[in-house]
Amino acid sequence: MSKIVILGSGESGVGAALLAHAKGHDVFVSDGGALKPVYKEKLDRAGIRYEEGAHTLEEILAADEIVKSPGIPEKAPVMQAVRAKGIRVISEIDLASRYTKAKSIGITGTNGKTTTTLLTYHLLKEAGYKVGLAGNVGHSFAEQVIDDQFDWYVLELSSFQLDDTYDYAPTVAVLLNITPDHLDRYEYSMQKYAQAKLRLTRNLDSSSYFIYNADDRLIEQEYQSVFVDTNDLPFTLADHPERKCAAFFTAETTLRLDIPHVQADGYEEVSLANSPLIGQHNRQNQAAAIMAARVAGVSVEQIEAALPRFHNADHRLQPVGEINGARFINDSKATNVEAAWFALDGVKAPLIWIAGGTDKGNDYSTLVPLARDKVKALICLGADNAKLRQVFGEVVPQLEETQDVREAVRRAAALAAPGDVVLLSPACASFDLFKNYEDRGRQFAQAVKDLALNTMT
Repeated sequence: MSKIVILGSGESGVGAALLAHAKGHDVFVSDGGALKPVYKEKLDRAGIRYEEGAHTLEEILAADEIVKSPGIPEKAPVMQAVRAKGIRVISEIDLASRYTKAKSIGITGTNGKTTTTLLTYHLLKEAGYKVGLAGNVGHSFAEQVIDDQFDWYVLELSSFQLDDTYDYAPTVAVLLNITPDHLDRYEYSMQKYAQAKLRLTRNLDSSSYFIYNADDRLIEQEYQSVFVDTNDLPFTLADHPERKCAAFFTAETTLRLDIPHVQADGYEEVSLANSPLIGQHNRQNQAAAIMAARVAGVSVEQIEAALPRFHNADHRLQPVGEINGARFINDSKATNVEAAWFALDGVKAPLIWIAGGTDKGNDYSTLVPLARDKVKALICLGADNAKLRQVFGEVVPQLEETQDVREAVRRAAALAAPGDVVLLSPACASFDLFKNYEDRGRQFAQAVKDLALNTMT
């Protein structure tokens, strides 16, 4: 019986502890912060030892193996001590994969992971598959593996999780995009960040599939340095005659598939006409999810039947109501300029745009052409809107400011005409006026609901 120490007591850490305990290991959980009551109860019920508010090095360094929470940085003193001792450190993903024979679809990328993961899971589940949802969404992968009742798992994987993943071998690996993010964790090197994402491919073989975005220059560049003997399935928004892609769009809502070994001779076409997802980035997300589902054996007919019933995670281009013929969309998750660009580009109607918050050194220049063409009014919702005023004051016909989300919704409704869209897509973090982007999105949705009720009465 080996001793396994779990560093971190969140969903993944507690799940790893429960699985290791169920498999007969001596388990100890250590968290430098406080444990949530729900997790304490699980550990107590299983009889697993734990500590909170401290890391007892004598106990931790006696481990044969350590499962580390992805949120713990390498520079943390406890990790420096562990590395100095030379103890093997793995992720919850690696631990769980040891104890299941199920197939899996691993999905990573800087943007779009959650949407693509949820959609892939939805397509398999709607087709009748026994499928689990795990990683950064759903329940702990390791905890689900204790009972191991699924034939497939769909996993959302961050670069932090992949950093400590060595043996996990997905049946299908999906890489959506690579743009600057978390660079402080990777010595401000885009190459190191890209290679962290590409760790997902390290154990692929000739029976595996790698779905990736051929329009992403960095993926194309960095993938060349990784030798992987697998089935490459690049996708693209538009056909590139000079190279063969496994999926591309022949029209706005028509995806053409040409996946060797999966479909019969000749191509297949999937209609996205009834999908609730909007925007160019969601065309990429849908292409990846549809390809993954198709590789898993879901038919085109099943995919087309399931698409209209998909409900994305909240705060991602989420319709939240209609007032006097104007639709309100909550895109509070758009905390950076790139995400806001996709939202502004994806909505085809005239816009009342609500933006602002904590500026992270944003360069708004890429948004100016879209704002000039589509935005009737900009409502700045932030503690300091000087930069937005400076950039967009001469670009949009009307600019207003408020620090009250209810007032922002009232003004937007007054300015909108039937057929317009009121879009909350802040391009900024939320910490000036809200707890987080979820809080901002929830308050926005509630304000829309309340105003709609008052308008009806």
